[in-house]
Amino acid sequence: MVEDFNPRRYRVAVLAGGKSGEREVSLASGEGALKALEQAGFNGVLLDPAEKEDLKRLMDEPFDVAFLCLHGKWGEDGTMQGFLDLIGLPYTCSGVWSSALAMDKPQSKRYYRDEGIPTPPAIVVRAGDQTDADEVFSQLGHRCVVKPGSEGSALGVFIVEGRASLEEALEKALALDDEVLIERYIKGMELTVAVLGNEDPEALPVIEIVPKSEFYDFESKYAPGGSQHVCPARLSVEDTARIQDFAVRAHKVLGCRGVSRSDFILEEDGSCWILETNTIPGMTETSLLPDAARAAGISFPQLCTKLVELALS
Repeated sequence: MVEDFNPRRYRVAVLAGGKSGEREVSLASGEGALKALEQAGFNGVLLDPAEKEDLKRLMDEPFDVAFLCLHGKWGEDGTMQGFLDLIGLPYTCSGVWSSALAMDKPQSKRYYRDEGIPTPPAIVVRAGDQTDADEVFSQLGHRCVVKPGSEGSALGVFIVEGRASLEEALEKALALDDEVLIERYIKGMELTVAVLGNEDPEALPVIEIVPKSEFYDFESKYAPGGSQHVCPARLSVEDTARIQDFAVRAHKVLGCRGVSRSDFILEEDGSCWILETNTIPGMTETSLLPDAARAAGISFPQLCTKLVELALS
């Protein structure tokens, strides 16, 4: 870590907005992080990469670090990370390769499996492919989840049952991405685990997510009252340790730095499945990462300070 770290010495560019379907969520994250950084003593400025003038300010003005609050494509997928590497500005969260890998659900599944982290069976469908519904249901069961290969915040995610439902979901998901994942539907407790650190990362308390709808979709994530967060989750000591271990291993195998947050489903029979890993978790006051940090005794300003220190270390 940075010795004699004094937030007042650092000018932070908080990057939020962008051009993805998660723009509004990203702006909310940026405002939340900026407020917390200023409370911690940093000199922060909110910039929107969708604006060319703001990108120019990143190159021209004397910033010490970029604090990333970008979600989805062109922000969480390595694009902005590559730009920041080119201009030599340190940034929070993961680098180019790790960001791109974690954003690519089909590819990240391969890394989970190689690491021995259970992940639901799935089929990849690309634009132009002919999909045999009978074959899909034969392999995955008659209830499946269709999701874009590289979107976040549950955008374009559908639970399907039957040929017509599958075809409609594929059409909608392929309108968002040219690669789509059809995954076996897993019913159980929805959990998420944030991990902090670079070379020696540690898991924060497990959060149990209780959505008001059938699953943790976009509305459940962001609509007022859309879900309840229970932290620490109502789990046994053994299940807690197992899921935290999976999250740390996912963080490491995907090459994450700073912070990640992995989502899981725990079935009644004890089977646990990783769904995906987010490299730039939400940063509003009520987001999952700040909730988990508070449960570990880390305030929102302290969490933001920790992320800046990890970026600079």
